[in-house]
Formats: sequence, structure tokens, C-alpha cells
Amino acid sequence: MFALKKKETANISTKPSSAPNVATQQSGARPAPSADYTSSMRPKPAMPIPNRGLSAVAPAPASAPTVSAQHTANIPSQPTIPTHIPDTPSATQEPSASSLPTEMPTENKYARPAQSVASAENGSQYAPPPEHRKEREEAAAAKANGETQDTFEPHTETLPNGERVFKAKSVGDVKFADCWYTPEGINYIRDKTTKFALIRFEAEDQDEFLRALEQGYTGSSSYALRFAGENYRVERVVTVTGVQYNCRKMPTETPNLYKLGIPDNITRYLATLATESGLILFGGPTGMGKTTTASALMKEFLEQHGGFLYTIEDPPEMPLDGLYKARNGALGLCKQCPVENEHWEDGIKSALRSKPRYILVGEIRSPEVASQVLRAATSGHLVLSTIHATSVEDALNSIIKYAMGAGLDQQLVADLLARGILAVVHQKLEGTTVLHPVISTVFANPNPLAPDQLRNAIREGRISLGTLMEAQSTRLFKGMSMFKEL
Repeated sequence: MFALKKKETANISTKPSSAPNVATQQSGARPAPSADYTSSMRPKPAMPIPNRGLSAVAPAPASAPTVSAQHTANIPSQPTIPTHIPDTPSATQEPSASSLPTEMPTENKYARPAQSVASAENGSQYAPPPEHRKEREEAAAAKANGETQDTFEPHTETLPNGERVFKAKSVGDVKFADCWYTPEGINYIRDKTTKFALIRFEAEDQDEFLRALEQGYTGSSSYALRFAGENYRVERVVTVTGVQYNCRKMPTETPNLYKLGIPDNITRYLATLATESGLILFGGPTGMGKTTTASALMKEFLEQHGGFLYTIEDPPEMPLDGLYKARNGALGLCKQCPVENEHWEDGIKSALRSKPRYILVGEIRSPEVASQVLRAATSGHLVLSTIHATSVEDALNSIIKYAMGAGLDQQLVADLLARGILAVVHQKLEGTTVLHPVISTVFANPNPLAPDQLRNAIREGRISLGTLMEAQSTRLFKGMSMFKEL
């Protein structure tokens, strides 16, 4: 160390300047510094220091000795103690602004390593990748603004008037089978706390859903719609107060037959009918999963044996269309064809000309469709279709009545149905929050030449099948063969 002469330190102030620009300091008498201070005092070159919340230039005593521009120009990159000190520094001498550095050096070994926002908060030296920093910054900004990210859960609220409203972020976030969008702009879904009641439904994208319903209208009262990754079957009706949209949410993929909740012994037997020809008729009330079960069974047929499936639907509901690789290595192909202008019979005629192995008719709801379905079932095809019915017997009676409406003789209709029928499955769903299928069935012998009670009952017009259905159900649950020769 260099000891400073007493005369050189006589006018040095012990109080550092409070202003960043030392050129603004005023001269004047200062109190004499302490001995300890003067003994350790040494002149330092004007050099930049790391910015740690202080000014860009280190504050110096008001009348500290200065280094001339000649000496500061010769300061090396590593700071050293100057070898020359002015003999008689003036008490008012201050460093000029031009002699002070105006920018931080590009490299400074004394600079403190920069920390990320996250590491500065928790004291960690780990700096996360840029994409992680961005996520954290966005989360921090959302938290500061009182916002939440992806935490909105569907829930029920009670309004001041006592009305309950089910709210969700998106229409697609809620698992529902049906919704009703009224002309008043209010959407309703089923209230799962009861069996039949409705509850008001609100979603943030509800207006977009309504625009999609309006733009998706094809001119037909029934049409398909895809919105927010979900498929809907839409029925557009005109009421006294305006247009209402009745929407049914469809699965995004065709379900597995064995995961529908149907008893295994029934599904296994239905799967064995893949190599047969005839009609498998699904009956039940509306909205009870008839089409879902029929589509799942068709998917099982394609995955078992391959072949060509032709569907006639208005509109197509399950995503069956495409190529299938069967378990035996064969290929299966499905083409779903929407009905044009309500002409179902034309679709079935087109299907018969296409030489399919399987035909799926969405619904029997007219005499022409019923008669064409019976003709297809007796011409070597395996046909699946649905019909509204309250029981197995009602399903058979309904198709007979429909076919007779097309001008066919009752005896002819009974004979066509008796020769073509393979199975009748009646299905309904029970439960409130969790629905499960309730199934009743009756089967005919796949061999049309073999004696069969169901075929005889149809021909004779005595469709009272309670005893037969109970006997067949017992054989199924015991694992016995349905028919002796099979």
C-alpha cells in the first residue's frame, strides 16, 4: 500500500457524493477524515463496475484525488494501481465527464452472472429452457392478473331465482347424449339427478355452436354435424316460436361390442351370425342405443371375417367408413351412404346392386323401406336394421304392418319375414347417472329349412313369444347350444 501524505488528504471528505454525476459536486471545506480512513485510502482509476442496483459509475469522495486523462488512457485491461499520484491535487478538482466510461464493457470478470426470473425468485442457479421460462412467465402473469389456466371444470350453479344451470367451458367438454337448442337461444340437456328432467346448459362457445348448426343445415331436417371434435346428429324442426335444433352427440369411434354392457352370452352368440344371411332386427324406444349396438356388431363382423359393408343412413351416425383388417388376415371395407331426399328405398336398391356382404339400414320408418329390407334379407345378404318398438313382439308386428303398407299381401309379408329373420334384439337403457342396457332377445334357427318355433309363429300370425324367449335365454346362460343341430 501507498500511504498518503497528510497534506494530500487534508481536504478529503469522508462523505461520498450522493449524485451519480460527480461533476456536479460543489467545492468547499470538508471535515477532516479519520486516521483509519486516510491510512487505507488509495487512488483508484475510473473504471466501470457491475450494475447491482447502483449508478453506472462508482461514487467517489467529493474531493478525492483524480487521475488525469493521460494516465487513464494507459490503464491496462486488468485494473492496476497507478504508479504516479499528482503532488498537489486541487480541493475542487473533479473528473471530467469525458474521462468517464459511458458503456459497460462486453466482458467483465467482475460482473455478476445473470439469473433467470425463476432462479432469481428461488435462489437457484438453474436457468430453465426458453420454452419453460415462457410457460412460467405466462403462468405468473395470469396469476398476477387473477386469471386461471385450464382449471375450469363443468359445474352446476344455482341462480338467484332458484333455477339451476350447468356450465362448461366448451360444448364438447360435457358428456351428454342429447341437447335441445331452443328458438329462444337457450340450450338444455338432461338433468342426471333425475330420469327425465332437463337442466339449462351454458358454454363459452355456445354461440359458435349455434352458428355451426345454422351453417350445417343441408335442406334436410336430419343432417350430421361435426363441432369441436365431436359428431352430432341434428334434427331441425320448426316450432311456433322459431327453429329448434335437437342434437344427439355421437361417439367419435365405434365402440367395441363386448364393452357395451350387454351380457357376454348374447354378444358371443350374435357374433356367430357373421357367416349367416338374413335379418337381425334391433327394436326399442328412441335414444336407447339401438344404432350403437347394431354398428358395434357390424364392426365385429368386419374384424372377424372382412367383407364389404354398405350402410344407408340419414344421417350416418357411427364412424364405420373405412378399411378393416380382419383377424384371419382378410380385409373388410365399409362405405356409409347418406339418404338423398328421404328416398330410403333407392338407397337399398343401390346397395343390392353393389354386391355387399353386409347391409346396414339405419331405421325402418316407411312401408317402402320395410319391404326392401325383407327382400334384401331373403336374397343372401346379412342385413341389420332398427325399428321403434316396445318389445320383441312389437318389433315383429311393426315391420309386418310397415311392409303391408307398401301394398304387399299379409301372407306374403309373413312368409318373407319368417324366411329372413335371424334374431330380434329389444334394448332399452335404465339408470340416471350411469345407464346400462336391458336386453331381451329371440332367435331363429340359421338353417331356414330346419323346423323352428319362431318362424312357425310368424307364419301363423301368433306372435306370442314369452315361453320361447325364456327357454332360449336359459340355454344361453347355461352355455348350451341354442339349436340342437348347430
